[in-house]
Amino acid sequence: MADQWDSQRWEDFEASLRRRVIGAGDEKEAWACIVRSALQIMSRYSTSFYVVSRFLPPRKRERVEVVYACVRYPDEVVDTFDIPKEQRLRRLDEWSRNYEKALETSNLRDAVASGVPPVLSAFVKVVREAHMPPEHYRAFLNAMRMDVSPRVFQTLDDLIGSYVYGSAVVVGYFLTYVYGPAERGLMEAALACARELAVALQLTNFIRDVGEDRRRGRVYLPQDLLRSSGADMDRLDDPANRRRVLGVIHEIAAFADAAYRKAENNLDVFSPDCRVAVRACIDVYRRLNQRIIDSDDCISRRESVAAWQKFHALPTRKYWYLPLYAIGMK
Repeated sequence: MADQWDSQRWEDFEASLRRRVIGAGDEKEAWACIVRSALQIMSRYSTSFYVVSRFLPPRKRERVEVVYACVRYPDEVVDTFDIPKEQRLRRLDEWSRNYEKALETSNLRDAVASGVPPVLSAFVKVVREAHMPPEHYRAFLNAMRMDVSPRVFQTLDDLIGSYVYGSAVVVGYFLTYVYGPAERGLMEAALACARELAVALQLTNFIRDVGEDRRRGRVYLPQDLLRSSGADMDRLDDPANRRRVLGVIHEIAAFADAAYRKAENNLDVFSPDCRVAVRACIDVYRRLNQRIIDSDDCISRRESVAAWQKFHALPTRKYWYLPLYAIGMK
């Protein structure tokens, strides 16, 4: 990913944001300040998510931007910061302590004044207002800790239950609490649909980054699938072995595609004002998943979806919004 922020850039960003939040006149102004910064993070790190989230109602969109920022930072700690393993764990532990502190603080500005990072303070505001179970974010941070000390996963069920639940499913739950169900009695159905979609998205991301993850010492392909295919993750330079690994990748891609279909068939459980965004997310990532299925070398070449294809995932009547969003009018 181009132009990622290093550790110092994140620290400078947070310090500047903290000053602006503390100087805000009231909670509303502080919230707006953090939302603008959260949008900056999202637009820098995820063009796909940025595009599809533009078409949520403003209040829900702002909450989604804050959620994204609050999962992005821990992910950067474990993936991109050039710091030793012990420092990564210390940063995650400090972030966890600040989360607990924010949960005990009554409002956004008080949390920031007490030393809680602004985006984390804003996320806790969303947790309270959307009635999210606080333990979901704890599960997410535990998954991030697993990335600092990677382990292998024996089966797909092991991968999903031990890691994907914390790294992706609970994030899907965050968004579902923000989106809301179509009607009160459908919340459990909406969470179940979110789980299907979150699993599919995470599996697509795994198979998209097999080569990069291996260089980081991580293997997310289940061991039983590798063994049954005779594939060896330590011999990716061997052409015959690479074909066997590609076979495993394509098998997981097929599993993900089935999950995308299941989620797509149940979109009516979500609030109507969020379905365009959820459907666009499915469409964009199914395209990416299909590119991986069609690829003969997605291990060395990171697949992506072209911008025009992302736009085609949106209703035609929505296209005219995009230039306005690009210049900050929406």
